[in-house]
Amino acid sequence: MSGPAQVPMMSPNGSVPPIYVPPGYAPQVIEDNGVRRVVVVPQAPEFHPGGHTVLHRSPHPPLPGFIPVPTMMPPPPRHMYSPVTGAGDMATQYMPQYPSSQVFGDVEKDEETKAIEALLSNIVKPVASDIQARAVVLTWSPPSNFINGETDETTTGPELCGYAVLVSSTGKDGKYKSVYVGEETSITVNDLKPATDYYAKVQAEYNSMKGTPSEAESFTTLSCEPDTPNPPRIANRTKNSLTLQWKAPSDNGSKIQSFILEWDEGKGNEEFCQCYTGLQKQFKITKLSPAMGCKFRLLAKNDYGTSGFSEEVLYYTSGCAPSMPASPVLTKAGVTWLSLQWSKPSGTPSDEGISYILEMEEETSGYGFKPKYDGEDLAYTVKNLRRSTKYKFKVIAYNSEGKSNPSEVVEFTTCPDKPGVPIKPSVKGKIHSHGFKITWDPPKDSGGAAISKYVVEMAEGPNGNKWDMIYSGATREHLCDRLNPGCFYRLRVYCISDGGQSAVSESLLVQTPAVPPGPCLPPRLQGRPKAKEIQLRWGPPQVDGGSPISYYGVEMSPVEKDEPREVYQGSEVECTVSSLLPGKTYSFRLRAANKMGFGPFSEKCDITTAPGPPDQCRPPQVTCRSAACAQVHWEIPLSNGTDVTEYRLEWGGVEGSMQICYCGPGLSYELKGLSPATTYYCRVQALSVVGAGPFSEVVACVTPPSVPAIVTCLREISDDDIESSHYSPSTCLAISWEKPCDHGSEILAYSIDFGDKQPLTVGKVTSYIIDNLQPDTTYRIRIQALNSLGAGPFSHMIKLKTKPLPPDPPRLECVAFSHQNLKLKWGEGTAKTLSTDSIQYNLQMEDKNGRFVSLYRGPCHTYKVQRLSESTSYKFCIQACNEAGEGPLSQEYVFTTPKSVPAALKAPKIEKINDHICDITWECLQPMKGDPVIYSLQVIVGKDSEFRQIYKGPDSSFRYSSLQLNCEYRFRVCAIRQCQDPVGHQDLVGPYSTTVLFISQRTELPASTNRDTVESTRRQRALSDEQCAAVILVLFAFFSILIAFIIQYFVIK
Repeated sequence: MSGPAQVPMMSPNGSVPPIYVPPGYAPQVIEDNGVRRVVVVPQAPEFHPGGHTVLHRSPHPPLPGFIPVPTMMPPPPRHMYSPVTGAGDMATQYMPQYPSSQVFGDVEKDEETKAIEALLSNIVKPVASDIQARAVVLTWSPPSNFINGETDETTTGPELCGYAVLVSSTGKDGKYKSVYVGEETSITVNDLKPATDYYAKVQAEYNSMKGTPSEAESFTTLSCEPDTPNPPRIANRTKNSLTLQWKAPSDNGSKIQSFILEWDEGKGNEEFCQCYTGLQKQFKITKLSPAMGCKFRLLAKNDYGTSGFSEEVLYYTSGCAPSMPASPVLTKAGVTWLSLQWSKPSGTPSDEGISYILEMEEETSGYGFKPKYDGEDLAYTVKNLRRSTKYKFKVIAYNSEGKSNPSEVVEFTTCPDKPGVPIKPSVKGKIHSHGFKITWDPPKDSGGAAISKYVVEMAEGPNGNKWDMIYSGATREHLCDRLNPGCFYRLRVYCISDGGQSAVSESLLVQTPAVPPGPCLPPRLQGRPKAKEIQLRWGPPQVDGGSPISYYGVEMSPVEKDEPREVYQGSEVECTVSSLLPGKTYSFRLRAANKMGFGPFSEKCDITTAPGPPDQCRPPQVTCRSAACAQVHWEIPLSNGTDVTEYRLEWGGVEGSMQICYCGPGLSYELKGLSPATTYYCRVQALSVVGAGPFSEVVACVTPPSVPAIVTCLREISDDDIESSHYSPSTCLAISWEKPCDHGSEILAYSIDFGDKQPLTVGKVTSYIIDNLQPDTTYRIRIQALNSLGAGPFSHMIKLKTKPLPPDPPRLECVAFSHQNLKLKWGEGTAKTLSTDSIQYNLQMEDKNGRFVSLYRGPCHTYKVQRLSESTSYKFCIQACNEAGEGPLSQEYVFTTPKSVPAALKAPKIEKINDHICDITWECLQPMKGDPVIYSLQVIVGKDSEFRQIYKGPDSSFRYSSLQLNCEYRFRVCAIRQCQDPVGHQDLVGPYSTTVLFISQRTELPASTNRDTVESTRRQRALSDEQCAAVILVLFAFFSILIAFIIQYFVIK
């Protein structure tokens, strides 16, 4: 079977049945349009780079239903193991390849399949033996059921079981590679790395079913001699020495002891001798000859032996100058360049660096050979050459020892270039109406080759682009005939040579001669004639003379005078003749012209103008009679055949926006109500039944100056806008106004009239403060401006009123005081005063720096100063304010806070000693700012109504020995501060403590219970008092919060 064979087979369920193929072939399933085909193709041999044994895939045992007769089946080929060169270098062709389950259809695993896989997984790990540096022997046993030789239908003999050996060098859990697939139970794995840890597993296979790999067997290869090193490389060379370098190879588990470098001593007889032994990785060989070639090889040595020799390398010392090279060869030629190449001189070592100099000589330069290239390349393109020129070349080789002799001289020629542009053609002789002759000169640059022919092209029209060839030949002149008169023609020429075709020359524009045009028809009137202008229109002449009409000329002359003058010359066929007199008759005639000149005049045409409006009036004369009155006069203009019916006079303060102030037949007009010192403009216009004439020139006049205008915007300045420190609203009034028009004379001052007094004159200001007025008084104020011509009119009158004087400060009194606060009162008002009262009060207190700061500002008459220190003097002053301003500060008032009394003590504690004695104790207070504290103990006995003092002193306890049986005693205690003032001794008594009830009863031995009852009753009663005090405190706090909320919500908001 030399090629693939197609086996059309189909199973009933649509799956492809397995087939047996001969050795060396493999089945391949192809699906085409839903039909699966099995193609049997030859199996490509697998190549191993190290020359190792080829690894074949094992043919899979067929299913029992397709097993042929054993005598008809050739034995399957034995499998060889594959060498392993290390982790990661296993190719895909070494992996076992089995057809997937889909090749045989979608057959689910049955119980028999699971049982076989369980048997295949029951395999022990392989055993490593005969471990070498690069090889090991692995041996394993078949799965246990195969060894026992059971004859169950689900089992098969060991001869049908295959194995796959997996090896890893990256750890027990690393990546494993397949090194063997076959039926042997013992193999030798070669090409391992020396001194490397390996792990091996074995996996059993049967009928495309694989078991679980076995456990890993670990082993370590032995160390050995180093790997073969790479050949040494040249580091430096001279004429007499060579310096070599090399890299260390793998030591294979044993440190390299030395490197051995051998050479052939430059003899070239393949006999090597040792030139260096040591651990260095470079060596310099001296005492050599120039251009001497030596071969070298290298090996490494460790405790296990020496490696193999590296490849032999040949290096040369620097030698003599190179020999003469061969002549350069032309590879390609152009117009301005030549590409050359050359070869190395014969006998040159391959590793020797040689440079080349390419020299060139131009044939006509006279300078000899000049270098054009210097480098190591063997080819070069010489550029910037002249076209169609011969050049000579030679090449010189050189190295560090010198230059070679020049090569033989060779000669090459550049290609010719296309010729240059011919000279623009010119006309030869006279141009006729139907033809002319042209000639041209050859191009200044022939391109290095002779011109073979010339080609002439012609296009009609001044901008024609359709070129037609009218001549092709070697002569340089041509007769252009059969042309139209008065037409334009464009001509151009180009030439052709061996170098190619040149560009076209500049085009020559030639026009055949034309004659002047014939006579035109007389011009005709377009529209109705006007008074001073008429519009004429005409057509072109019937004969244009072979040339387009370029322009026309119109002549005009009055009928009564034969004095023609040209009124129009241009290319249009209509014109407007202006500057005519109304009601006059004029004669017109027309002629046309082309580039050859004017033709004859047409016949005359008489036209009469219409009457027109009057001419422009002369500028009017203006006479100012006063600052508010002016008289305007004007003269009668030319009427142009009709009488003037009326005049219009325009007058205004701005030249561009004047208005008509008079319309009538008069020749003068008087204007009144003018503004002084103001520039006015005027002009006049005459009208007739035909229309209005043009306005005269504008005349400007200036009215004389006058007194200032009335002052406007007189108003009062509010108090908040006044920054003067001397302003008092009770005695002063501040006014402001706007500056009026000065009417041509600068305003010098203002006169303020504010009552019966003499008017007040102020300078050039627009605001003023009138002082020394009466408080709470109304004034009528008006103002007028003054200039050099007099006083202007008074402004409107305003009424202003001064405010009353600020109130005097009230008397300040202290109505209540304590050690931390002072309650101050002033004036006759109540404590609660509404904020709408006209008088406000400013209460101030002196701070630590001696400055008075504001404590309160408002309408109330009382204020409580809190957070004060005891026994300290404070200074106060007060000030009253109203709408008139702030009044003066009062005198300083000094108020002093008293000393504070001691705090209330807790209820004293009573301890009965016997029937007539008890001990009373209370809390002790510290001295108050240096003042000692003593205590006063009081008691009420029985039904007495007043307390009596039983003790006064510094102790915090007292023994009372006047107890009576079955009698009630009420005790209380207070603290007394003994002030040590310089003026004298003073006692400040604090509040008394809570009263304690004590009942004295007879003491009996078994009556301890009664005593406890008395004390318990007293304690309960004392506890009841404390509870009452707590309840009262809670109720007081609740009502305080409620009142504060009501004030906040209803009063403040």
